[in-house]
Amino acid sequence: MTSTARTPPSRAGRLRLRRSLDVALRGADLLEQKLRILRMRHQLLLEAEQTCAERWHDQVRQAERWLLRGVLLGGEPALAAAAAGVAIAGITVEETSTMGVRHPSTASCTLPDRSPTSAAPSNTALVQAEAAYRAAVRAAAEYAVAQAAARIVGEELLSTRQRVRALRRHWIPRLEKALVRVGLALEQSEHEDAVRRRWAAQGAGERRTIRE
Repeated sequence: MTSTARTPPSRAGRLRLRRSLDVALRGADLLEQKLRILRMRHQLLLEAEQTCAERWHDQVRQAERWLLRGVLLGGEPALAAAAAGVAIAGITVEETSTMGVRHPSTASCTLPDRSPTSAAPSNTALVQAEAAYRAAVRAAAEYAVAQAAARIVGEELLSTRQRVRALRRHWIPRLEKALVRVGLALEQSEHEDAVRRRWAAQGAGERRTIRE
């Protein structure tokens, strides 16, 4: 941005200041619209994050209860045998955009079935534990997406709020003061020029009168 302190007291300088002020005002209005949308979106994302966190914690608690029962029934060897047939999960994250801010929107989990060659869990509790942990993985992915989305949009919300504050509290008042200063200086300069022209005209008239 051009320094307002160096703007010359001229018509061109005043025009540049007016244009800069108009741009700053429009920019502040647009940023405030963006801020309102981001604020609403961020609130929804925070609520989604809280819901996903609760779901994830609930699924983990259920899985741990079933796991404990399974270990009590079959011991550590039963747990090791059941775990040997579990495959690695795959997660795909899709993105969306809110006011130009890209952030995660959904997560798709791929949980492969148990290998045909692996032994099935030796008791019902371990079967339930496996199912509960599968649900917990899906819930964890959803929670991670919701948490990341809330964080990214929250950061943009903070940045936009700071930009609006800088425009409204600093840059726009500075431009308005500079515009008043240049306007007054220009008005005074034009008044002085008019006075000098009148004096020059009067002097020329008096010289003509003397010559006559």
